[in-house]
Amino acid sequence: MRTQRTLVSGLLAAAALAASVPAATATAAPAQPRSRTACPQLSTDLQWYGDNRAKLQKMIDERGSCSGIGGPRPVAAFDWDNTVVKNDITDLTIAWALRHDKILRPASWKSTSKWLTDEADAALTKACGTDVPVGKRLRTSTNAACADEIFEIRAEGRTMSGAAAFAGEWNHRRTVPQYAWVPQLFTGHTVRQLESYTRKARKEALAAPVGATQKVGTHEVSGYARYYDQQRDLIRTLKKAGFDVYIVSAGSEPVAEVWSRGVGIDRDHTIAIRSVLDKRGRITPWTQGCGDVPVSKGEAIPYMDGKRCFINQEIYRVKGKKAWQQQPWDRRIALGGGDADTDVTFVGDATGAHLVLNRNKAEVMCRAYDNSDGRWVVNPMFIDPNRRQAAPYPCSTTGYTRPDGTHGPVRRPDGSVIPDQQDTIHG
Repeated sequence: MRTQRTLVSGLLAAAALAASVPAATATAAPAQPRSRTACPQLSTDLQWYGDNRAKLQKMIDERGSCSGIGGPRPVAAFDWDNTVVKNDITDLTIAWALRHDKILRPASWKSTSKWLTDEADAALTKACGTDVPVGKRLRTSTNAACADEIFEIRAEGRTMSGAAAFAGEWNHRRTVPQYAWVPQLFTGHTVRQLESYTRKARKEALAAPVGATQKVGTHEVSGYARYYDQQRDLIRTLKKAGFDVYIVSAGSEPVAEVWSRGVGIDRDHTIAIRSVLDKRGRITPWTQGCGDVPVSKGEAIPYMDGKRCFINQEIYRVKGKKAWQQQPWDRRIALGGGDADTDVTFVGDATGAHLVLNRNKAEVMCRAYDNSDGRWVVNPMFIDPNRRQAAPYPCSTTGYTRPDGTHGPVRRPDGSVIPDQQDTIHG
């Protein structure tokens, strides 16, 4: 398991330092914060909505190296897709793989996901055929029907005919089958191969003009991506101010790792869906678990409450069932950044600032606009922002997703119901 800086090691180091201070100086006055002008500053050349830059700068000054607080380094964690970059890098990688015949034919489509329906299995088998030997590359660049079924199931969770692609029981705050299916689609490949596909897809997407599209089968999908300059600057400033900065994504980890290097975040600080590898180092349909959830075919991934679990487990070394629970204030991230309901739990756990890019997702926007602790920072997307949602967010009725997939009211930590919220911060 990867070694990360933890609160325990930080406290031990602090204790050792204290023990080494001569008695005559042990009662010296605590360090004083440096002047604001000496602290790492967010660029004033990059546009943020309203006073959001000032809010984030205040948090950096209060919690970073300028604070004079000392102790363990504060942690910032960001979702990736549509939070640090515009568009979905997972879809871009899948699109590239389908256009270049990189998906291997499985022995059985049902083996790729424990929740795949008979209808989806039949649709994939019919569209992709059985002429290609098991373990060999499907000809998705020329077989539009096969590419269509794969992409539709990934993107919409249904077949091209509209039948549900996944069924059964799963915890809807810990996983979603079509997200878990992404690394499962690359079963049989090595991590290096998947990284290679990702680098090529990344190069194409960054070179394509803003607004460009591409064809996958008969689907017309986004063909470009951009790193947000504001988020790149924020991450850089946080690191200069002494923060440990992590990416926490519900995508495949090798894919996320290739992209996260572009903002100076290394492999050890990138958390995403981790596939179990076979003895030959090839990706399998199995994924590593979290907390008390063992290795499975996607029962627990960095999704909704799963992002909290993986942060607690991988950063703070919380084990077992406790990893699913909100931790004490001093064992939580200082800054959380996201754009969707998939991020709502870990962003809400942040103690300094909850940064949300508005993509009109109900639960996270209900909490952001309610702003119960005064620390929510809402910003339109930096590229092609969403327009104002006319109808109020249904916070009081159906904004919250329960573990069984049903919907109910969004509640504050004290149990009170958040009233419906108007969309006021948008493009």
